[in-house]
Amino acid sequence: MSNVKVRLHVDHPLGPGQTVPLERDQAHYLFGVMRLATGGAVALFNGRDGEWRAEVTQAGKRGGELACAEQTAPQRDPPDLWLLFAPIKKARTDFIVEKAAEMGAARILPVQTDFTNSERIRRDRLQAHAVEAAEQCGGTYVPEVAELAPLDRLLAGWPAGRRLMFCDEALAGEDAALRGEPGPWAILIGPEGGFSPAERQRLRGLDFATPVALGPRILRADTAAVAAMTLWQQALGDWS
Repeated sequence: MSNVKVRLHVDHPLGPGQTVPLERDQAHYLFGVMRLATGGAVALFNGRDGEWRAEVTQAGKRGGELACAEQTAPQRDPPDLWLLFAPIKKARTDFIVEKAAEMGAARILPVQTDFTNSERIRRDRLQAHAVEAAEQCGGTYVPEVAELAPLDRLLAGWPAGRRLMFCDEALAGEDAALRGEPGPWAILIGPEGGFSPAERQRLRGLDFATPVALGPRILRADTAAVAAMTLWQQALGDWS
């Protein structure tokens, strides 16, 4: 990874000699906030072409341009892991999205459960948090944040071949080991009030779902997301 201090996610091809135009908000961040000028260095990534060191060739208040100089890191994609979670309070939902991006989720799916407190989300704001997390942690991939969807609908259309790690707070205190094979997986975290009896019964009846305990204590939803991703990454992901 480059030792350039400023990293920026762009939706533009990256390659030798490639020029990258800047949007107004990006120009404000680089030139107004970070005080870069012509000749300054920026690390760029777009989720496809790895990380590239680029130099500022034009700097203005409303725009600018960068030019790619050299690749400083290859593209590193996360494992094929989805994180499903029920939105909670704003700051804690932001935390879940940020940590999921840092810890290697390929896709983030907010779900509406029987006891979900939040009935809507700002998908664009959560996507921006995922981008910022990738910029700050040195990642070259930004997971997509999907629109809020009912859990029942997602389970009804579940893709073949994808396993589901169902984090069941009713199992607190039981064996927390995760057993399974690497491949496409998803993690499901419940809301603050837990899963309803009907949801728990349905999930336990799915042949693709694996109920898992997250230790001897019932965890808050945001803590559970981090604990579950850690457990999965160590057992089946790219940490092992």
